[in-house]
Formats: sequence, C-alpha cells, structure tokens
Amino acid sequence: MSKRARAQADTSVVVMVRMVVQDDGTLHVTVDGAPYLPAEFAPPWRRASYPHIVDAISDGRPGQTLRLDVIETDGRVITDYRVPPKPRRTAAPPAPTPVPAQQHVNQTVEAAQRQSEPVRPRLAEFTGSGFVPGEDVAVAIVIAHTETGPDGISRTLIDARYLDHAPTREVILLGRISGTICIGQPT
Repeated sequence: MSKRARAQADTSVVVMVRMVVQDDGTLHVTVDGAPYLPAEFAPPWRRASYPHIVDAISDGRPGQTLRLDVIETDGRVITDYRVPPKPRRTAAPPAPTPVPAQQHVNQTVEAAQRQSEPVRPRLAEFTGSGFVPGEDVAVAIVIAHTETGPDGISRTLIDARYLDHAPTREVILLGRISGTICIGQPT
C-alpha cells in the first residue's frame, strides 16, 4: 500500500487547507500543499465560496479532520477546524415480549394515531449583521449553522423549544471568518 493510500485511509490524519485572500477578493486554495482549483470554466474562488470549498474538500476526505487556515490580506491568520461527526452507537433493540392479540391490535392503532399527528416546531427568528457575505455562522446554543446572504446579514430560524432550556432565552450568532458576534433574544 502506498503512503498516499495509507494517509487517505487513516482517519486520524489532519488535512491542511490553506486559503489566501488576494487583494481582489479571490481565494488561492491549497489542500496539503497542492492547489485546489474551481471547476473548469468556473469563476475563481471568492470569500462567498468558503462554505462550498470546505464542504467539497470534506466530502472528498470523509472521516478526516480539516484544519482551515485563512490568511487575510493584512496578514492575519484565522484558523478553524472541521471535525467529522462521530458515528453514533446504537443499542441493540430489546427483545420483543409476547403480547396478547387484542392488546397488540390496540397498541398498533394507538401508535398509528400518534404517528399521524406530526410534532410541529415553534420557530423563533434571530437576525444579525456585520458578517462577511457567505461565511459560516455558528448559532449558539449551538444546534445549527447558518450562512450569511450577499449583504452580510445572517438570519436563522430556531425551534423555540430549544430556548426553553436556556434561562436567558438568548441566541448567539458567531461569524467563523469575521469573528462578528451578535447576541440577542429571538422574536
């Protein structure tokens, strides 16, 4: 087995992704030192391409951690990591216990009735501005990530049931590139 094949099979390897922001706003991207270019005839990478670049690299290296270094035009380096989700352990289902026929029919009817009534989330909206267009924005109590629009505004819808567990009912939006933080209560 070649070194390259072993490295690709090893999930403990950290993939180094480097994005250098050029003066014109384009990105020069390398993965483990090799250039990572947009598709043929596609425009050059831009800041707004960041989440798409990261997703594409992550999809091409399943199970591996990405170290993302973004080098700004002023020389600042912003480092982030994208860690693959851990596989969930599933417990073996318990062995079925015998149930009398009539009781089984009643339980099946009750289960079908419960399944026909979907649980609808209660949504709360929170909006923050000052983000880099297209950047990945963390939503805390971290239950999701969202992305900014072309105007640098990030909008998220949150199932209000999550807020029931937060005594202050506050939400935080954190820009992964800009470092912008917006804290407030959803409407």
